[in-house]
Amino acid sequence: MQENKPHYPVIILQKGKDEAIKRFHPWIFSGAIKLLPANLEAGHMVHVSDNQGNILGTGFYEKDTIAVKLVSFGLCRLDADFWKNKISEAFNLRIKLGLVGNKQTSAYRLVHSEGDNLAGLIIDIYNKTAVIQTQSSGMTLQIEAINSAILTVMKDKIEAIYWKSAKIQSGVNKDLTCDGFIYGQANDQVILENGMKYYIDIEKGQKTGFFIDQRENRNLLKSLSEGKRVLNTFSYSGGFSVAALQGKATSVVSVDSSQTAIDLCNQNITLNGIDEHQHTSVTMDAKRYLTELKPGGFDLIVLDPPAFVKNHQNRHKGLLAYKFINYEAIKNISPGGFLFTFSCSQAIDPQSFQSVVMAAAIEAGRNVRIVYHLSQPADHPVNIFHPEGNYLKGLVLEVI
Repeated sequence: MQENKPHYPVIILQKGKDEAIKRFHPWIFSGAIKLLPANLEAGHMVHVSDNQGNILGTGFYEKDTIAVKLVSFGLCRLDADFWKNKISEAFNLRIKLGLVGNKQTSAYRLVHSEGDNLAGLIIDIYNKTAVIQTQSSGMTLQIEAINSAILTVMKDKIEAIYWKSAKIQSGVNKDLTCDGFIYGQANDQVILENGMKYYIDIEKGQKTGFFIDQRENRNLLKSLSEGKRVLNTFSYSGGFSVAALQGKATSVVSVDSSQTAIDLCNQNITLNGIDEHQHTSVTMDAKRYLTELKPGGFDLIVLDPPAFVKNHQNRHKGLLAYKFINYEAIKNISPGGFLFTFSCSQAIDPQSFQSVVMAAAIEAGRNVRIVYHLSQPADHPVNIFHPEGNYLKGLVLEVI
């Protein structure tokens, strides 16, 4: 007999505030709530009901603007079977995508938050190491269940699990968070991506250690780099730089403000057996470097900055920053050159990003056309009911 009684405390929504959840959007904003149960703490499992008491979803409570992140619609028990089934669904998709056991690519995203119906959870795979980021209190409190589910589902494909959440977590007891191995110990710090080799730093590196989301875009750049002078700004560990040189670029300049990032970039150049005379690394603020460009000095420029817009409050300032760097690149790139330009700001939608790049092109007075629209790869799926998950926007422009 199917259970129909709530397992967890029930949050009741105001009348008329249940439309988003009925359209399967996984976020419940604090302003939509009519009644909170007593003694709720961040990370507690909850059900959400409409004003009439009908259970609409199950998830985790947060003391934040987004008060609940749902992981299931309707009544659900978040037990060991739930986690096993969710991780299994995600793993099976990556098998279908050809990423599991791929001899040319050994790094991929296993779980992509809302895209895999697990809001607040990121799991990346590097060879046989899983790196977990729990980005909500609820996911943090479920780390043992998540760890167990990964090992149950992936079996001998996983030898180590690293939990990287202490520096980004809030709302829960800091003693519950961790930056360290919670299973096994990884030794291999080199991954393959489309046949290219990269050192990763899961402990101190950005995100989970590498920007997996640019995998297909790096491969595209590789195919367009032959004979070109390439500038890679905000280069971090040199992913686009290695791809360009593997694609037979005549020269590449990598620019990043972090010396640690530049050192890692240089190591990746050496790792791939590339002639170091073809590569120049510059430790400098990329925006400043762009203002010092000489017209016609580069045939291909990459603009892959960190998120300039962290939230809607600083949206205008962030848009101006995107316009600035795109203006400098468009103004100075050689005639017929390609510009790869990106935004990873979730608060900027694709149309707004394209509009600000267009404004930069108008100001630069160059003839520009779009030859590719870029996004994140298939292992970073977007839940069709949660368009905010389409966070990576990119354009490849030909500048006449």
